[in-house]
Amino acid sequence: MSRIGKKPVEVPAKVQVAISGAKVSVEGPKGKLEWDVPPPIRVSLADNKVNVQNPDGESRLSKSLHGLARSLINNMVKGVTDGYVKKLQIQGIGFKAAVKGTKLDLELGYSHTISYDIPAQIQITVTPEGTQLTIEGPDKQVVGQVAAEIRGFYPPEPYKGKGIRYSDEQVRRKEGKTVAGASGGGGGGK
Repeated sequence: MSRIGKKPVEVPAKVQVAISGAKVSVEGPKGKLEWDVPPPIRVSLADNKVNVQNPDGESRLSKSLHGLARSLINNMVKGVTDGYVKKLQIQGIGFKAAVKGTKLDLELGYSHTISYDIPAQIQITVTPEGTQLTIEGPDKQVVGQVAAEIRGFYPPEPYKGKGIRYSDEQVRRKEGKTVAGASGGGGGGK
């Protein structure tokens, strides 16, 4: 039996949880999230606690889904109360970002501006310099996915460090090629 799955999920006072069949809906100050629980797992609500049961406790699949279901419901409750945040940094001369309506425009040294559609329930804020991005939202998976997609437009390169990186990411720098001395073999003339 899963140790994580056995622990009930505490529901704060400002959060409402509704369970109808296999669908779990969580609503709070930061938004509303829904999730369909996989078949062998059962979810119940009692005394402001969400309990996750595994009636078929022997199969390997149900054991793995037990802890997963509890963790995802816990993430939903935390997301609608506090929300999730990812921060990105843009480094490079002339590299910047700007939010225009529901689009994020990125200038990353390409011949064109990259326009990224911001998903629903996600807020992206950019500093006035255009080099710091903050991605916020109630769904942990969507916040991480948006951050990864934005970073994927120009991942940090190891030689000059240009690109988009997470604020806590350490990029290992490499030494560039060095030119051999003038007397070194080389070239050829005519």
